[in-house]
Amino acid sequence: MQIFGVDIGGSGIKGAPVDLDRGDLAKERCKVLTPHPATPDGVADGVKQVIDHFGWTGPVGLTFPGVVTGGAMVRTAANVDKSWVDTDARALFTSRLGGLPVTVVNDADAAGVAEMQFGAGRGRTGTVIVLTFGTGIGSAVFVDGGLVPNTELGHLELEGHEAEKRASSKAKEDHELSWEQWARRVQKYLAHVEMLFSPELFIIGGGVSRKADKFLRHIRGIQAPIVPAQLQNNAGIVGAAMRAAQHA
Repeated sequence: MQIFGVDIGGSGIKGAPVDLDRGDLAKERCKVLTPHPATPDGVADGVKQVIDHFGWTGPVGLTFPGVVTGGAMVRTAANVDKSWVDTDARALFTSRLGGLPVTVVNDADAAGVAEMQFGAGRGRTGTVIVLTFGTGIGSAVFVDGGLVPNTELGHLELEGHEAEKRASSKAKEDHELSWEQWARRVQKYLAHVEMLFSPELFIIGGGVSRKADKFLRHIRGIQAPIVPAQLQNNAGIVGAAMRAAQHA
C-alpha cells in the first residue's frame, strides 16, 4: 500500500509516495525550499509543487513544525510565519490540492511514530523520547508505544535560553560550532530532558542523524541509551503517510 507523505520544515518541504508495508519511500523524494516568510499560502504552494511532481491523486499526510490539534488546527508556529496560528491547515491544504484527502500532524510526532513502527524504537516499551534536530528541536514522547502528542520539548528553558535556540542543528550552523562543541550543548539538553522524564531510550532524528558518528561519542553522562534514528530524515515523510492511512 502506498500513501503520499510530505514533511514541512523550516528550511525545506520534502515528500514522496511511501510504501507502508516496508516503512520506506517508494520513490526518490522531491524537495523544494520553504518560502520566506513561510506563510500559509506560500507553504501550500510548495506542498502542491511537491505533490504535482509525482502526479499524485490520492490521500496525503502532511507534517507541520508546530502544535496541531484535531488533525487540522495549527496552534503554534515557532519556525514559520506567525500567521499560521489558528489556521485550519487541513482545510487550507485540501483546497490547494484540489480536494485531495489531507491529514496534518506535528512533524516530530510523525517522525516518532515512524521510528517506533519501523526504526530504532521498534518493539521498545517504557518511555521512549524521539528528538529531531533541525531548524528547531522537535520531540515525540512514547509510553509503552503510545504517543503523547504535541510535546514540543525543544521549547524548554535551558540556562536562560529556549533549548532549540542553543542546541538545534541551525544553532550549530549559526554559531559555527564544531561537532564536539555542539555535542556539549546537546548533552546539557538531554540531561535536562532526562531529569524531567527518565526515559529508557533517546532516539536522535532529523538530518543530523546521518552524521551520528561525529557527535554521539562526545555526549557523556546520560543514563538512557542514545541511538540515531534508523529512518533518518525520511521519518517525517513516512510518519505523515502512516497517519494519512489511518484516516483514509
